Amino acid sequence: MYDLPQYKTSNQQVIGIMKTYPFVMLTGVDRNRSPVVSHIPVLIEERGDELCLVGHIMKSTDHYEAFLQNDQALVVFSGPHAYISASWYVNPKQASTWNYITVHAGGTLTFLDDDRLLEVLQKTTAHFEQDPGSPAAFEALDPTYINRLLKAIVAFEIKVKTLKHVFKLSQNRDEKSFKQIVDKLMEGDENERAVASLMVEYAGQKASLSPV
Repeated sequence: MYDLPQYKTSNQQVIGIMKTYPFVMLTGVDRNRSPVVSHIPVLIEERGDELCLVGHIMKSTDHYEAFLQNDQALVVFSGPHAYISASWYVNPKQASTWNYITVHAGGTLTFLDDDRLLEVLQKTTAHFEQDPGSPAAFEALDPTYINRLLKAIVAFEIKVKTLKHVFKLSQNRDEKSFKQIVDKLMEGDENERAVASLMVEYAGQKASLSPV
């Protein structure tokens, strides 16, 4: 991880980004030290001072087997990102770069029993569906279908032990270059505009650091 102090922010802002971008890469290593990766949504739960990630994966997969053998997990959250051209700097005679936000949450993965699986499915559907009256609400599903589903998947919980992040948003640029980067990104696509908004939100107050 590109772990420099100027690209850090508060824990609550980090957790806010995790909740905004909950579709993650769940990574682990099997007994042969081969990496495994799944792309899944997770719920972020704050339980007092404890931070937990909750979700589910398919059984009978290399990923499920890997976590049975090695319970250490790393979960990668990715926010918006964009190419930053050095031509937007006051001094363009230097390398271009990339702005991005990422959070790495590490911890021990525990598989849950069937009762907790049902709870996780209910909570996950309610969280993302956001409409109790939706025909896709968990309560509206046929019980026979649910029983088949429960046999094919397993719920998990990760108690987060390490939480690392990078909010690389041009904090090291002089004020004029920072503004020019924001203006250029605001002319771009939806992803680039999102980066510009995050620059203003998280890094605007630090934009006048030492000039480059």
